[in-house]
Order: sequence, then structure tokens, then C-alpha cells
Amino acid sequence: MGLYDYTIYNILKRNASIYGNRAAWICGDRNVTHDEFLAKVDRLASGLSGMGIKKGDRIGVLAENSLEYIYLYGASAKIGAVMLPINWRLSPEEIEYIIADGAPKIVFSGSGDMIAPIMPKCSFVEKWCAIGKGGEGLVPFDDLMENNGVCPEIDADADAPYLIIHTAAVGGRPRGATLSQNNLLVVNLLTISSMGLSSEDCSLCALPLFHIAGLGISLSIMQAGGTSVILPRFDPDLALKQIQEHKATVFMEFPPMLAKMLEAASGGEYDLSSLKTVMGMEPPDMVKKGQEATGATFWTGYGQSETAGIICYAPYFDRLGSAGLPGFMADVEIADESGKIVETGESGEIVVRGPAVFKGYWNLEEDNKHTFRDGWHHTGDVGRFDADGYLWYEGRKPEKELIKPGGENVYPSEVEKAILEHVDVSEVSVIGVQDEKWGEAIKAVCVLNEGKALDAETLIEFVASRIARYKKPKTVVYVDSLPKTKAGEVDRIQVKKDHGGKY
Repeated sequence: MGLYDYTIYNILKRNASIYGNRAAWICGDRNVTHDEFLAKVDRLASGLSGMGIKKGDRIGVLAENSLEYIYLYGASAKIGAVMLPINWRLSPEEIEYIIADGAPKIVFSGSGDMIAPIMPKCSFVEKWCAIGKGGEGLVPFDDLMENNGVCPEIDADADAPYLIIHTAAVGGRPRGATLSQNNLLVVNLLTISSMGLSSEDCSLCALPLFHIAGLGISLSIMQAGGTSVILPRFDPDLALKQIQEHKATVFMEFPPMLAKMLEAASGGEYDLSSLKTVMGMEPPDMVKKGQEATGATFWTGYGQSETAGIICYAPYFDRLGSAGLPGFMADVEIADESGKIVETGESGEIVVRGPAVFKGYWNLEEDNKHTFRDGWHHTGDVGRFDADGYLWYEGRKPEKELIKPGGENVYPSEVEKAILEHVDVSEVSVIGVQDEKWGEAIKAVCVLNEGKALDAETLIEFVASRIARYKKPKTVVYVDSLPKTKAGEVDRIQVKKDHGGKY
């Protein structure tokens, strides 16, 4: 490790020294102290090194949340490996693409059934391991823990790639946003300072650890010396029980998680008074209900995988409708199409620079040149600043239009590509529409080939068989033709005017 380096592994050692006997992670009936966490990470790092995993090698993980998932993040930080978390809700073809793109040397899976059809197609993967007991062709996780925890000293570079998170497919294929440990540590500090987190906090981690939001809040709490309670996947009753049992103070969520929890808690059998900090993407009426039920302060913010998480924060009702104030160590501005920074109040692209900005898209140099032009990270998001410095998010640029059902990122082009694979569809435009339950829903406006008839549900299931089910349209409408621009392309803006609003 270099003279000026400080890594996530250093945080683990500090926590073991200061908070050794206090709980670091809780999952079901398993309670791991900061001391025990360091010891398990050391043993896993030794096991990975013994399997030939070296600095810069990728480690793929396709699994639900677990303590083992967290151990892998810690061990990768120690030996300088690169984590490649994969969304288990994706289709087999999408999962195969991400594994091929990241080219991991080793892959961990929480389900043998999920990974079995992919294994023969990825011969470059040297080891297939289980998070659990294993299965046919999978090395049990415990096999990597059967050592003394001693491995060669690794010169881990805190600014080197540490994490590759594949974002939604802007051009038909997902791109791997590559983050360093420095990226994460800086944004964790921003979260800690903005939200006033400390070693006394306990977070309920119900968001997936393959998502920057779930990982970010968990690492922030760890960096503060606190405790995180991990749910394998979200369940409203289990979430409520865990908040009550462990007196959780922090909760990050996406729609419709809060609504489901409030409904389950409506009988009054759960005590949620321990919550003090909640962050999500809810509309004002739902936030009011949440604050009344818990007494917590709800927060709003702005960020993306490419900024290692949230970089703007504010209590939700401080400036209703805004995305908060830029945090420390994040330089956020608004630029016009020429790259010039605009005046306060003017709309343009949100651009960012500073230590939160990611290292670039994995193996996509031309994309990186475009994204990092003019010395800024161009987010593809549109916004403006008011006179008091609050950021107002106004949507995505047309070429990067994004739909967010339940907090997941879905690009219309990806859904359109899947729809056009159906032989009866000649043209399509996919748009996002307001949805009370999920925040946004996907709507497909289609033109069929002459003489063809296609049931909407049949097309929806056709799409679900090709890409992740959360990317399928919720609604399909058929029209005789789609509006066109002067260049002859589908006029998405006009389509949204004609077919937008609620689904």
C-alpha cells in the first residue's frame, strides 16, 4: 500500500480496533462483530489468493444479499481485486453478457440453477463458487475460509478499479461503470457528514448489494463504525420486524417499499420510532405518511452509479421538489450544449467533477472521451440551480432518456430492441409514465405490420422472455403510425405528449 493510500480494508482494521465487540453486520440469526468481520475477511482474502486471484482480477457475484457478499467486498479491497456484482433479476442472456464483458476469473453464485446454463458459455472463468454449500460444479464458500487468514501483503491502490456496476443499456448494451475505493470512501464521507451518521447508527439494508444505493448506504454505515442489518431481499413484514428488533435508525428504499411497509404496519403492531433517517424516491404524500408513521426525517438527493452514489442532499421538505445541495468534495454545475457553464436558473446538462467521479466505463474508451469532455463528467441528466444553490432535476437528455420503475434504471432503447424482435411489430416508441405504486412505469406505443394482430399481454410476456422482467412494458398501445422528426426518426417527445401521463 502506498504512503498516501487508505482503503476500505483500512476501515475494517480501524473498526476492529475501536469498535471490536460491537455488531458490524446482522443477517437473520447471524451477528458479526467488527472484530469477527476483519477475521473473516482476512480468511477469505487468503482463500482467494490461494485460488490465484490477484490484484486487478475480477470477482463476479450473482446472488441475493448475504454476509458472504459483504465478506467478498472486504476481501477484494484487501487484495486489490475488482468486484463485479450482477443483478440476479436479469435474464440469462443479460447475465451472460455482463460476465463476458467483465471477464471475471472467479464467479460466486447464490443459486446453482441460475448459473448452470451460463457456465458452459464462459470458459474463461477459472472457478465457479457457491455462496452457500455449493452444488454441481460449484466450490462451497466455506472451502475458501479453511485457512489461517494469512496472505501475502498486497500493494492495494485505492485509486485503482475496485467495483464495476453495469448500468442500464443506453445503446442496447449495459456499460460497466468502474469505481475505485477512493470514489466510494469519499462519497461515504459525504453521506456521513450530510446525514449526520455515526457509530451509534443501525441501517436496515433491504436494497440489493449489486446496486450502488444498497451498497453505498451499507458501506457508509460501516465507515462510520455502525451496524447494518441485511435482508436477503425486501419483505415488508420482515423489514418491519428487523427495524423494531434492532432499533434501526437508517433506511434507504425505492418505491413501492415504503407503501408496502406502511400498509403492513397499519395495524399498529410495529414500533418504528427508532428510525431517524430515511431516503428514497417517493412523492410528497407518501413521504408525509412515512414521516407521520415514524417521526424520521426523510431526505432527497441526486446521484448515479457514475458518481459512486448520492452527491447532493437535503431534507425532503427543505426545498420541496429539489434534489438537494451539492455535498463536500463534489463540484456540480450546469452546462449548455457547447460545454459552457450557464448562469443560475438556466437549464442544461448536470456536470460533475471531483473525487466522486468514476474511473470510466469498462473497456469503452470512446464513450469515456465523450463522457469526460471539457474536463467534466457529463451525467446525461438535465437540471438547473436556484439562487440558494439547490439543484432541480428536470429529466434526462433525449439520447439518454431513462425510465425508473421501482428505482431500477431502464433505457427505452433496450426495451424497444426487444419489442422489435417480434415479427409482428414494425415500429415502437417506449416511454415512461407516472405510476402511483412504482414511481414510473414502462409504456410501449407500437405499430404492427400490415394485417397483423397482437394481444398486448402476449407482447409483454414476449419482452419478459428476452430481458429482465422489470423491464417489460406495463402497458402496450397500438397506433397506425408514429410521429417522425425532420430526420425521419421517431419523435419521442411528440409520442410522450400524445401518450404520456399515467399508464
